[in-house]
This record gives sequence, structure tokens and C-alpha cells, in this order.
Amino acid sequence: MIPDDIRPNDLHPAARNELKTLQADVQERVARHLAMVALLIDDDPALAHQHALSASRRAGRIPVARETLAITAYRTGDFALALRELRTYRRLSGLDGHLALMVDSERGLGRPEKALETGLEADTSKLDTEQRVHLAIAMSGARLDLGQTQQALFELEIPELNPQRAFSWSPELFGAYAAVLEDLGRDEEAREWYRHADRAAGALQDHLGSLDELEVFEIHESHEEIDAADEADAEEHFEAEVSAEAAEKADAAAHSDAVNAAADGSDAQTDHADAKQSASPTEDDIAAEVAELLAEAGIGEAGQPESTEDRS
Repeated sequence: MIPDDIRPNDLHPAARNELKTLQADVQERVARHLAMVALLIDDDPALAHQHALSASRRAGRIPVARETLAITAYRTGDFALALRELRTYRRLSGLDGHLALMVDSERGLGRPEKALETGLEADTSKLDTEQRVHLAIAMSGARLDLGQTQQALFELEIPELNPQRAFSWSPELFGAYAAVLEDLGRDEEAREWYRHADRAAGALQDHLGSLDELEVFEIHESHEEIDAADEADAEEHFEAEVSAEAAEKADAAAHSDAVNAAADGSDAQTDHADAKQSASPTEDDIAAEVAELLAEAGIGEAGQPESTEDRS
């Protein structure tokens, strides 16, 4: 049975892509079974294996279904089924990524010579680093099964055996190397490599633990907001610029007025001089004015009063 909250989207997209050749209803059912395998494989391998069997019955020609069944069979100790399914997976996909499991399955069946043969036939250049490391560990185990302890150590002396760097496979590789050294009686070196294994495991745990802390950023699409203090500073700066510009204009106007006032003052002095000059009476003007005043008073030129008739 599959819980209702398990959906096809819970399966990895690459695996879902392989199921597209199936009918829609079958595709959904297989995807949910494979999602259950991923959910249960660490805590309940037996139940995960039952889901893998259900998926394989419905999608026998799909590589990911046979691969999943092989892995669950290996985890439950059914090495014969695991080996058969791994061979089928390799034939369907053309990939050798699970050679280490094939070697270990041969060992589980009590056939270490066949395990070594399987590993030696592999083209390791087609494997990624992690696959090569696990194959080396499996081959070392096969050597130990045959009592070839020194050769088992040689199988593990690969470039990835570097205690200065830690990867997902480093603790297992360092631990396997330490175990072989211990079998060889090199206890001091074995303890050193066990410490390397523990240190690598701790470093990986710290790294993976930090990845559990999700950091969420909220992004709001809006116009850029100006801080109140920045806005006040900008306004004060603008007002200062306006005041400076007004002061400049006032100075220019005052200078212009001063120039005009100086020019007007010069003209006023000229006009005043002209007016003064024009206002200064001549002797003839004075005499005429006196004569006019005497005539109005009735006094003649000789100083005698005029007749009443004449004054009238």
C-alpha cells in the first residue's frame, strides 16, 4: 500500500523521465512505488524491497526500476537477485556504475575469484571518482577473502587516499585502509588512519549539518525606497542650492542697480547743472521783472505814480 500523500512528483525528475514510455496510470503507480523506496531504504529496507518488486513487475523494461530492485535486494542480503538485476540494468542502460555492488554480490555468494574477475574486466575510465573508490574498496575486500592482505592494501592505495581532503567516500576509504593495516600488524599506522577517518566524518557532518539551516530571502518588487534621513539630507541640500542660487541672483541684481544708480546720478548731476544754468536769470530778465512789478504798483519809470485811470 502507498500512502495517499506520496505523489509521483516525490520521485527524482531523472527517474520520472525514464517512466514516460509507460501508460499514464502505470507511470503514476510505478513512480509512487519508487518514491516509497527512496523514503524507506534506510529505515526499512525490507519494505522498500517490496515496493521495488511492485515497481519492477509493472516496468520490467525500465532501467531505473531494475536498478532500484537490485539495490534493495543487495540491502536485504539477496545477493543472487541483486547480481541478476544489476546485470539486467547494465544491459538495458549500457552503464557500469554499479560494478562495486556486483563485486560485493559475488563476494556475498562466496565467489571472491569471480568478484576479482568482474572488477578487473571493468573499464574504470568510464567511472566517476566515487564509483572508482567504491570499486577499489570492493576489490580490496575480495583480496582479503582470498587471504591476499598485502594486495588488498595495494588496491586501496589510489590517488583519492588523501587524508588532507574529505569527500563523501573518504571516511569509508580511510577506514578500509586502516583495517587492512591492522590485519598486517601495523597497528600504529592503523590508528592514524582511523583518526583520519573520524576527522573526515566529522568534517562532512559539520558541512552537511550547516546545509540543514535554510536561509530564506524575501524579495519584494517595488520602487526603491529612500531612507528618511537621506531624504531630509537631500531636501536640505536642495534648499541650500536654491538659497545659493537666489543669493547669486540678488548680488547680480544689486550690482546692476548700483551701476544703473551711478549712471543715473551722473545724469542727474548733468540735468541739475543744466537746470541750474537755465534757472539763473540774466540782468535783462531781472530788469523786466522789476519793471513789471513797478507797473503793477502804479509807479512809472520816473518813480511817479500813474493816474487812476492808467492803474485801472
